[in-house]
Amino acid sequence: MLERYGHGGDLRTAEEAFDIPAHKFVDFSSNMNPLGAPLSVKQALLTYADMIEQYPDPAVRGLRKKLAELHNIDAQSIVVGNGAAELIDLIVRTLQPKLTTLAIPCFDEYGDAIRKIGGAVYEIKLSSHMQFKLSLDSEHLCEAAATGSLVMLGSPNNPTGQLVDPELIRALLSKGAYVVVDEAFMDFVPDEARYSLVQEATKHERLFVIRSMTKFYAIPGIRLGYIVGMPRTISGLRRLQIPWSVNSLAQLIGEAVLDEKDYAERTLAWLEQERPWLMSELEAIGFEVNPSAANYLLIRIPNDAGLSASMLQLEMGKQGVLIRDASRFAGLDHTYIRVAIKLRQQNEQLIAAFKHCLQWNENQGG
Repeated sequence: MLERYGHGGDLRTAEEAFDIPAHKFVDFSSNMNPLGAPLSVKQALLTYADMIEQYPDPAVRGLRKKLAELHNIDAQSIVVGNGAAELIDLIVRTLQPKLTTLAIPCFDEYGDAIRKIGGAVYEIKLSSHMQFKLSLDSEHLCEAAATGSLVMLGSPNNPTGQLVDPELIRALLSKGAYVVVDEAFMDFVPDEARYSLVQEATKHERLFVIRSMTKFYAIPGIRLGYIVGMPRTISGLRRLQIPWSVNSLAQLIGEAVLDEKDYAERTLAWLEQERPWLMSELEAIGFEVNPSAANYLLIRIPNDAGLSASMLQLEMGKQGVLIRDASRFAGLDHTYIRVAIKLRQQNEQLIAAFKHCLQWNENQGG
């Protein structure tokens, strides 16, 4: 099982499973920007040699200031953390919800964080017939919101890639719910301003928005994310946060990448071209592809292929191509996989490997 620790991108486990050196895999199981880390990251690493003997800024003032300028909000509305995972855990420990509503499939760490504090989880299963979109008139969602519970939603959602209508979030808030919106992949959305609720979170005491910096800037080795809310409620999170959870290297790199405007433009241009191409190629060989606003695709294996997600992951891994077994997300069955969108040459390798697996299984009588 490649998702032994609950995530894709585990190259060490893949290395052990397939006896292939980690650097030789083409990894479609984690959703990083295939352009690689910006040049400013390498420059920051060189600069860091003269800073390593100093403590990091415990208030992360430099990065918070740049993030505040980026979103046109008050720096007091921001807490920077050791990746989105720390911030999910932090907001749950702060709010201590007795009941949390999740729309599944979704990121596993939402439920994990709730269960760690002994909270209950109420799951609303999204329908594949509706392309896993969350409906504004969902009766179950409205009922959950009316109880004053916490609702946690991803936008774009992982693994479906679907955006959440901001009007739905506003409706939940009007009914008394606390809402946490995980916008870890929002940077990949060209019309981000239409969907992001970062600015609204600074004005509503029951709304929080989590952002990640690792996916868009391809720096997963540096755990870095931030959460936005009203200054008064954000201060409560800051009091619960472990001191110096964001090291000085992460702070330095975070400040550097925010200046990479050309990199951001090239990323959006690449995705606009490559996503429809890859979707078309996958559909041409029989896969059912869910529409996505992000840099990854949720795919259903055709019934006549005779392959489960785990079987396909195994055969792809033997070819040095890693994919995500999406059946491990609550709400999805054994026919679902998830793949990142990469550069054209890598995407062509993915398609070739899929064709090989489908042909191999057909020859085996599967």
